[in-house]
Amino acid sequence: MEPKKKRRRRIAQTATLEDRLLKRAEQLRKQAAALAPGIQGEALLELARQAEAGASMAEWLRSPLTLATEE
Repeated sequence: MEPKKKRRRRIAQTATLEDRLLKRAEQLRKQAAALAPGIQGEALLELARQAEAGASMAEWLRSPLTLATEE
């Protein structure tokens, strides 16, 4: 008898990846601003920078120049 396979939950995203990453970066910056200067705040700012970089990469990958090179 085979074990049952778990079904993956499918979620339809209402916002683009860029929007979600930028919103997360904004939240992280607000959290960092509420903290006293230190390691935790710096870690939150680094996560915010990573989210912003991810948003710009996703936008770059979707650009017409990138899509034209795939053809």
